[in-house]
Amino acid sequence: MNKDSLFESIKHYNEIGQEYWSARELYSVLDYLKWDKFLNVLKKAETSCENSGQNPEDHFPRVEKLVKIGSGATRNIGDIQLSRYACYLIVQNADPSKEVIALGQTYFTVQTRKQEIIENEFEKLDSEEDKRLYLRKEMAEHNKQLADAAKKAGVIKPWEYAVFQNHGYMGLYNGIGAKEIQKKKGLMKSESILDHMGSTELAANLFRATQTEEKLRRENIKGKTAANKTHYEVGKKVRQTIQELGGEMPENLPTEKSIKQLDKEKKPKKIEGKKKK
Repeated sequence: MNKDSLFESIKHYNEIGQEYWSARELYSVLDYLKWDKFLNVLKKAETSCENSGQNPEDHFPRVEKLVKIGSGATRNIGDIQLSRYACYLIVQNADPSKEVIALGQTYFTVQTRKQEIIENEFEKLDSEEDKRLYLRKEMAEHNKQLADAAKKAGVIKPWEYAVFQNHGYMGLYNGIGAKEIQKKKGLMKSESILDHMGSTELAANLFRATQTEEKLRRENIKGKTAANKTHYEVGKKVRQTIQELGGEMPENLPTEKSIKQLDKEKKPKKIEGKKKK
């Protein structure tokens, strides 16, 4: 298992879609035999977090973890839901002589920096048009990665992938598929649904795509039926999150000008040189 799949395999998401790692799982992956020794590393990481001006409670929240102790009884041994930044600080404060720690330092450094770049780039975008162009580009890229993950799961033929994609839409759009969405949005058959989405709707679909891809890979899901079910369930979970946050359902969001047309308008026009006399 490479460094990426090693740490990706123990990544989780909470009820609002935020990623986290279980401290109980991470300490085992990092080859710590005793929890008490790992707690010392955790304390150093929390101190580093506080010294950097961050609130440790945002990155190291304590949660319950119940384990069976026999006769049906359980005991709360406690756990910590670590953010990506928390994991980065942990591996920076851990024993550098361990090979797995070096792998963790590379993984969490690269991934944390990558996330910072993405967030900073998006924050710089002022207009709705620029946000749409950025998210549509991200959607195109992540759809390629989703297609690759689906292929490895057993979704091979083009028509199988179309069915697979439809399951994701059905989960997110309350049971309606691509054709029905096109009709509801007033689009022609030749028009792409994604090209006419606003930034809010694109963001929801991007989250659907990225989480489905990661779930397919993380859980090593096999078979077309299982892959379709996974895509549907992830889409449904994204919809549930939008609903819980009081957001507008994606099928009710307005149809926007085509991204292709918008991209054409944004490109600087070529200035023709003056003709020589």
